[in-house]
Amino acid sequence: MSDPGDARYTPLTGGVSSDIWLVEGGRTPFCVKRALPQLRVAAEWHAPVERNLYEAAWLTDAARLAPGAAPLVLAADPDAGMFAMEYLDPGSHRCWKADLLAGRVDRAVAVAVGERLGTLHAAFAKEADAPARFATDDSFYALRLEPYLIATARAHHALSTQLERLAERTATTRRTVVHGDISPKNILVGPSGPVFVDAECAWFGDPAFDLAFCLNHLLLKCVAAPAAAAELLDAFGAMTAAYLAAIDWEPASDVEMRAATLLPGLFLARVDGKSPVEYITAEESKDKVRRVASHLLTEPPKKLEQVARAWAAEIGAKL
Repeated sequence: MSDPGDARYTPLTGGVSSDIWLVEGGRTPFCVKRALPQLRVAAEWHAPVERNLYEAAWLTDAARLAPGAAPLVLAADPDAGMFAMEYLDPGSHRCWKADLLAGRVDRAVAVAVGERLGTLHAAFAKEADAPARFATDDSFYALRLEPYLIATARAHHALSTQLERLAERTATTRRTVVHGDISPKNILVGPSGPVFVDAECAWFGDPAFDLAFCLNHLLLKCVAAPAAAAELLDAFGAMTAAYLAAIDWEPASDVEMRAATLLPGLFLARVDGKSPVEYITAEESKDKVRRVASHLLTEPPKKLEQVARAWAAEIGAKL
């Protein structure tokens, strides 16, 4: 771009933690992202802006370890807390969340997400310097453990011990680099497979968090798209199997157990934590989530299928 003054800057909406602009005017459009110190949510929620640096590092590494898994980082300015990355056209890269909310559930996409996430976790686990480069414990606590598990523990005193123990176990389990926000809103369905974006929570820690975090959304979408509940539960199982098959850094049963016990806490957090999902508003629906989550937190499952079966029974869906 010969003259920055000729550029067009368009703010992109949808995020709560960063400012993002689409920059056009040169040969190729691109995006610029800057982290915010105060997230745009109803509850008071602060997070270190240094996370912007780790997001750029995760995107760069993910694109190297699994080409196509993340947008390319074009430039970074650590002092300004900003970086530029390639722009992926929505015409060729659909948001998975939009598909799921509309009841368009493609089992193959769920399998591809599980495979690609497992591939990245396995590759990062072999990076000798990853623990030092992604030592972001404070940021991960501020962005994930406190607003989800600890805040929910304050709202549910009877379950506070279970939720606090989950937070402590997650914080102290270190196996590989975790994206931290593997949500359908951050997964683009592209021509070469799923693309992961928005890696502000990147952290060397427990891969079970990423698995549980994403599977949680497939359960929650059953409320928003009840006609597709059976397909969503099938996608849950398909993604689980694909991911577990990729594990080579520790026994797959260990990762599944941690994901299965963590998922009910995250499930409850999306109605009573600091970041409730916007599509579950009816108290009746929230109570269904609370009943299933409370049962599974007090009687922890060892398999993810147990979580899916408990939810299927609650909503009267076929599994």
